Amino acid sequence: MPAPQCASCHKARAALRRPRSGQALCGPCFCAAFEAEVLHTVVAGRLLPPGAVVAVGASGGKDSTVLAHVLRELAPRLGISLRLVAVDEGIGGYRDAALAAVRRQAARWELPLTVVAYADLFGGWTMDAVARSTAGSGRSRACCTFCGVLRRRALEEGARLVGATHVVTGHNADDMAETVLMNFLRGDAGRLARGGGLGSPGEGGALPRCRPLQLASQKEVVLYAHFRRLDYFSEECVYAPEAFRGHARDLLKQLEAARPSAVLDLVHSAERLARCGALASRALCQACALLDGLNRGRPRLAIGKGRRGLDEEGPPGAPPRPPARSALRSRGTWRSDAVAVRL
Repeated sequence: MPAPQCASCHKARAALRRPRSGQALCGPCFCAAFEAEVLHTVVAGRLLPPGAVVAVGASGGKDSTVLAHVLRELAPRLGISLRLVAVDEGIGGYRDAALAAVRRQAARWELPLTVVAYADLFGGWTMDAVARSTAGSGRSRACCTFCGVLRRRALEEGARLVGATHVVTGHNADDMAETVLMNFLRGDAGRLARGGGLGSPGEGGALPRCRPLQLASQKEVVLYAHFRRLDYFSEECVYAPEAFRGHARDLLKQLEAARPSAVLDLVHSAERLARCGALASRALCQACALLDGLNRGRPRLAIGKGRRGLDEEGPPGAPPRPPARSALRSRGTWRSDAVAVRL
């Protein structure tokens, strides 16, 4: 049976059906749609303002490669400049090959590249040295914990070194769903409440961070890399098989097979929890919704049928609607681990 016609250009034969929507598209139309969606994520979320100097965390893998390529395509429209920052964790037989892929990308795209190493930043410690130190401790999974924390710090240092104003990473929807699922399985309500949104604003002196691919599925990231013929490193880290994330990934695959929307459902659940830490079936829990109505001068907005108007703007001349997250904070209260505490 011949392939259907592309639903976008109506000229070429479709090369794929989008995993999320089932829409039949040719390769060029799929890539254009993917880039447009990333652009919408960045613009709607106000993630990268014009004039931003953006440090792209480049690991050589598919996600960071796709992110760097898409942002390079969008840079003229966004008015941003890019710097590649790669981290050498010191993993023998693995990181050297990945860094080689990053260097090829930087040369091909004519983007400046800076490499920062754990050994230089952390008193000679490399991940191989950390693995040797933690061996026999009964906590073999500690390697990924060490690496995650140190890598974040190293990327921050590299970004400052190149004069960046913002940091972006290639975490996709599957990555974020795995993180949410791990926090659920651990019962870590604090991290669940902090894990929503598309990034962090850079509090405490840290640079603002964001994840432009957070709403893109891993399948579509791979498809984009395929159609754009991107060169990336695809081997798994030698310490990854011991990580708890692998169990969450396997469980997520089973959930997605039973419910295709499971990945994005988990991502959006973290966004809702980030409001105040309370579980809710809507964007705002009832407490935040009531306080939001009071703040907008419409005290009955969240009562009964009035809930349908929660997304409306306030009356003319009213102050701007505060972010949903500030509703409970506006009275000097913040929810942490589902417990209200005074600030």
